[in-house]
Amino acid sequence: MLFNPIFFTIFIPLLAGLVYFIMAAEINRLGKVRKIIFGEIGYKKVFVAFLLFGIYFITRPLQNLLGPHPWPMIINCARQFFLMAVISPAILVGIFHWIPAEKGTPKSAVVAAYTIGIIMALIFIAINRIGISGSQRLGTFAGLNLYDAVWFSAPLPHQSEIIFIHLITQLISPVGFFLLAAAYVRHRRYNYPLSSVYNLMPKKWKYLESGLFLFAFSLIVAGLAAFFGQYYTYLWVIYFSAAIVAGVIELIGIKLPPREAPQDLKNS
Repeated sequence: MLFNPIFFTIFIPLLAGLVYFIMAAEINRLGKVRKIIFGEIGYKKVFVAFLLFGIYFITRPLQNLLGPHPWPMIINCARQFFLMAVISPAILVGIFHWIPAEKGTPKSAVVAAYTIGIIMALIFIAINRIGISGSQRLGTFAGLNLYDAVWFSAPLPHQSEIIFIHLITQLISPVGFFLLAAAYVRHRRYNYPLSSVYNLMPKKWKYLESGLFLFAFSLIVAGLAAFFGQYYTYLWVIYFSAAIVAGVIELIGIKLPPREAPQDLKNS
């Protein structure tokens, strides 16, 4: 069952999407009380970011179900633009607001995050159009044929360079954004005042940091596998599976109260 292509193609994305929808719902539920402490903007932005992540994961099967080439490429381009230009900057900006610095989040940082994300996404799409030349049939599900994009059905000049550029765009967004977000969380965690009444905040942030690092690392592993091997159909399973684990880790941190014995948050 675990090696069935239908399982990979349909159910892993659905599970990943469900995890992030649950995370968004928990943030929304807890934020009704805790936004008084940590700010409404931060909770709203993180809620939206995880909701968008859920949409990104759960729409993965459309890449296989809508038909042969060019549909797998079109859906892949749309979803990756969504990830690189919208979700990744939203995660970074959301965490900047959720774990604010003393001077707040500069507007220039927000503009820069989205600008870089959009540029990387457009380069990614351009490379997709160069490298994807067709599709292959993976199997059937509920009477429907499943297809996925085929890379380099015929060798191209500078093929290694094309793959390298394709991976570099993703190394910047989303990987770079997630690593930057995780590093920022770690910095804030290590510099959190020990005397604060919210004595569990460093622990909450540790879960968030771990989830971000795990997901970013899984993307790097998938990228290395692509660069030193080939663009396998199921490389995405590496980071989708990691996203499920990372989501559970982050959900634990989200549900953790900001301090021990939080009497005013018992019903949150």
